[in-house]
Amino acid sequence: MDKNTATGLILISLMLIIYFQFFSPTVEPVEEQQSPQEVSKQQPADSGIVTPAETEDRQTQFSAATESAALRQLQARYGIFTPGATGDEVVTTLENNDIKIDFSSKGGNISQVLLKEYLTYHKNSLIILDDKSSKTSFLIGAAGNIIDLKELYYEVRRTKKADTIILEYTLNLDAGRSVHQTYYFPPEGFEIGYEIRINGLDAYLQSDPVFRWENKMKNLEHDVSESRIRATLNYYTADGSFDGFSERSTDLEEENLPATKWISFKQHFFTSAIIAKRQFNSAYVSISVDEADTSTVKTGIATLKVPASDVADGARFSYYFGPNNYQILKKVTNGFDKNIYLGFLPINLVNKYLIIPIFNFLENYISNYGIIIIILVLIIKILLSPLSYKSYLSMAKTKVLKPELDEIKKQFPDDTQKQQQEQMKLYQQVGVNPLSGCVPMLLQMPILFSMFYFFPSSIELRQESFLWADDLSTYDSIMSLPFTIPFYGDHVSLFVILMTASTILYTWSNNQMTSMQGPMKSMMYMMPVIFMFVLNSFPAALSFYYFISNIITFGQQALIKKFVDEDKIKAVLDENRLRNRDKKKSKFQLKLEQAMKVSKDTSKKKRR
Repeated sequence: MDKNTATGLILISLMLIIYFQFFSPTVEPVEEQQSPQEVSKQQPADSGIVTPAETEDRQTQFSAATESAALRQLQARYGIFTPGATGDEVVTTLENNDIKIDFSSKGGNISQVLLKEYLTYHKNSLIILDDKSSKTSFLIGAAGNIIDLKELYYEVRRTKKADTIILEYTLNLDAGRSVHQTYYFPPEGFEIGYEIRINGLDAYLQSDPVFRWENKMKNLEHDVSESRIRATLNYYTADGSFDGFSERSTDLEEENLPATKWISFKQHFFTSAIIAKRQFNSAYVSISVDEADTSTVKTGIATLKVPASDVADGARFSYYFGPNNYQILKKVTNGFDKNIYLGFLPINLVNKYLIIPIFNFLENYISNYGIIIIILVLIIKILLSPLSYKSYLSMAKTKVLKPELDEIKKQFPDDTQKQQQEQMKLYQQVGVNPLSGCVPMLLQMPILFSMFYFFPSSIELRQESFLWADDLSTYDSIMSLPFTIPFYGDHVSLFVILMTASTILYTWSNNQMTSMQGPMKSMMYMMPVIFMFVLNSFPAALSFYYFISNIITFGQQALIKKFVDEDKIKAVLDENRLRNRDKKKSKFQLKLEQAMKVSKDTSKKKRR
């Protein structure tokens, strides 16, 4: 430290000592602090200061006033139902081997339904509905005051009768009046019994109560677009008529219904429904689509009028939450199996009494659904083999006559009607009915088309894999395209490619045995290509079935060919030619020739 620094520090120290000695401030003595109680006693009555005790009293008074105002609001809103306006929610869960349901004491509602044996496409638990997707109301009213019984709180009591669990929700009011909602939960299956009864509230039952159900049907499958065109709202009226909204429509649709037995929210593979033991007096139903919401396929609303007399005595219903399995649905109630559309009448009968029984029988013994489809094809082909034999025999006769038919076309190259007349004359001479090959094919058509309805509706195929297809109930995509081809899609289905190739080969083979020429022949080759576009997004099971059917048909024709000798056929036709030389024309042939003549004359007049 240098000299100047030391001198400075000494001077500063002397100045501080002199300041604190002569100029420091005087410290006043501190009075003893008084307690809050003493201060309170000393305060004058009109000081304006609020004590803690007064604050607590004022808060108590404010809370009481607030509660009183809230109570008055509840009483104004709910009237005699005010005891149920508030409460604590209690959730009760019941389950059997098939279904698990959460019931809530708030409203006595079903708050969630889980199907235990099924998963979503993404392998999550399949919750068919919950309190976010489904909302129900039960509205009663008197003097313009509408009460929703599904907003109130109930006391819950659980009992058991035999194997059925009984869950009763009770709301006790004054003067012995009460509301009861009761669920009957079975030991197995997908149907839940439900009863609602109102005691001593006749003023609220002057008009029919209204049950309203809004259901946003969840997307549970792979393809939301396919799920949407398979979802709808169906209904069954009290007079036995089944109907529903168009599945493919994306517009808002609505309908007023007469007395109705049940309504269902039908999805591709699952259905939620309410079924009246007696009937709903009338109904309003609607369905709509929010295409921006991919978590929901469609939203259905059903507003149903429940007979007031039924509610007073105990109106009985049942819910169905379960799969679209034909064997299950047909046991639920009248017409309920129609939620699965199996085609118009002839095709419907084929599916119900031939395809489904065979398929279900095979299910009992074989677990691989690809093998089941192969065996199904074999059984169908064996059953149809007599018709296939007749059809092939007719084509063999046409093949024998092909040189003569070609000669006729050469003789009259520009006169189609003359060609047809000469061809009919040849057929009569040799004793061949040109329609004999068509009739067996027509008889096979209902079975052929029944598969278009059976496979897309078969929940049994859902999430069942075979070869490269991970789910036979949807398309088997082996390649995703970077763009969408109109009418085809954005993927390539290998089973559809195989089906198309085998169909073209089968068509070529048949054309070798017929005299078909011109546009009709070209059309026969175009049809498989058209079906390739149509079926690309259809279930893999369908295109696999047709591919296997084509393969077996080739083998079947090769086997039949061994039993059909074309030389013998030609000999028989020559004998018929000699025998029918002087035979008069049949009435059918005369009428056909007359019709051709009239057609020819009409064409000549038009050309003039």
